[in-house]
Parts: sequence; C-alpha cells; structure tokens
Amino acid sequence: MEIKGKLIIIGGAIDKGSFTEVSFDKNVANNLNFFEKGILKRIIKESRLGPESRIEIVTTASSIPMDVGSEYIRAFNYLGANNVGALHIQKREEASTDETLERVEKADVMMFTGGDQLRLTSILGGTRFHKVLTEKYRNEEFVYAGTSAGAAAASASMIYQGTSKEALLKGEVKITSGLDLIENVIIDTHFVSRGRIGRLFQAVVSNPSVLGIGLGEDTGLLIKNGSCMEAIGSGLVILVDGRQIKDTNLTDVPLGAPISINNLIVHVMSQDDKYDLTTGEFTIFDKSSKTV
Repeated sequence: MEIKGKLIIIGGAIDKGSFTEVSFDKNVANNLNFFEKGILKRIIKESRLGPESRIEIVTTASSIPMDVGSEYIRAFNYLGANNVGALHIQKREEASTDETLERVEKADVMMFTGGDQLRLTSILGGTRFHKVLTEKYRNEEFVYAGTSAGAAAASASMIYQGTSKEALLKGEVKITSGLDLIENVIIDTHFVSRGRIGRLFQAVVSNPSVLGIGLGEDTGLLIKNGSCMEAIGSGLVILVDGRQIKDTNLTDVPLGAPISINNLIVHVMSQDDKYDLTTGEFTIFDKSSKTV
C-alpha cells in the first residue's frame, strides 16, 4: 500500500531555548534556535498548502500543554504560518468528540509535542482520533510531525522507559505499542546528548527485524512513502541494524545481567543523507555539490 502522507520525526530541541518545558522569553524571536528556524520551516515547506496549511499542535504528551502549545503557535506564526491552533487533549473521551475529529479532518499538519510518550499513546491509542489520524496519514497529503515523545510514539513499537547507563542490562528497557504509523522501526530521541545508544542496542537485539533510529537534538528524519528517509537538521541520526547479528547471550542470562552482541551494524546519518527502509540502501549526500 502506497503511503501518501509524510512523517517528520524530531529528536527534540537543545537543552536551552524554547520547546524544552522551561521558561519562555516573551519575544518569540529570542526563543528560536536551529530546531525552530530550520525544522519547523521544513514542516511548513512539506505541507500541502505551505504557509496557508492548517496546523494543529497536539500537546497531550506535555505536562504544561498551554505554555507549549502557545509557544509553538507563536513560532509557526513567526515563520509565516498563521492558520495554527492547539489541541489540548488530556483525557481519552476528549479524543473522540465531534469537535476534535472535525479539527483533525481539516488539518494539513499535526505537530505532536514532547513530554511523556506513554501518556500520549495511553490517551490517544485506539480512539476515533487515532483512527482518523492513521487514515489521513495513509491516504492524504498530510504531515505527521512529532518531536521527542511525539517522535517516539510514531512507530508500531515504542520505547517508554529505561535509563541510559543501565540500558545494556537485560530487562532495563521497556517497550510497548506506539501509534503504528510506521512499521519495522523503533525510535529513540535526545539520543546523542543523553547517551541512549545502549537503550537502542537492547531494543534492536530483542527484535532484530526492527531498525533502531536514534534522533539527536536539533535533528530529524523526513520520511516519504513510508520508507524513504532523509536526515534534516543540524545533528546526527544513528541507525542500528540488527539483521546481521551473529550471536547474543540475551536469552541465556538472567534479568539484570549484561548483554553481549556480536556483529551489530551501526550507520550514522547527517543532514541530507538518505536511507531506504525497503532496500536498506544508504546514500551519503555529496556536500561538495550543495549550492550555498
């Protein structure tokens, strides 16, 4: 089945500035870092009507939804998109009201904020909202954009718990179902700065058919046709491929014991590099040919 929509999944913003659930400057221009100027602008560019597109900010994952929602609205306005609203869905019943579904139906872009991905999936998963969202992504020229929790929740399988330093001890990484917009991948965010490589290693070794995607901050992936991935933003995307694993002690050691893995393959993507989920082909962009 051909996927008509686009996914833009983002590792999160840097640890200062806006969109990190800290104090915001009243002057929106002072809050804008590369994440907002670069990746939010790319979201507008990839949308059906560009700056005229209807954008809905979904703040369900956030602990301060009103603050984060208004900040995104101001940022999109600053970048030239003025048809923007915020959906503050806090309870499951709110995800199935006629008013909410009408707004989802009219949206060209839905931007899912950071916060707690388990909160996001437990409130939205299996609701009428989730059904309409999935149908729009598969059948329409529609953009699902998610940062941090919003990115992690996009896949069929989702990491929701696990400390970085203990991630290669058996049982320390917890995985559940995500929103299932994309299959055969598992996504981790704030990847480089928080040292989460071990979390992704364990997630992949437990199911080697799944490609691990580690998104750095200020960094994301644009995914078209459900398989063609392009790195966007200023940082790195780490891909963990377990299909060539030769051996592991995962099933032999008790819970809490270190995990050994033989022949785990890792790729590193930077801006404009491409990876095809269907063929496994990785293309490094020729930076020397890029015009300034």
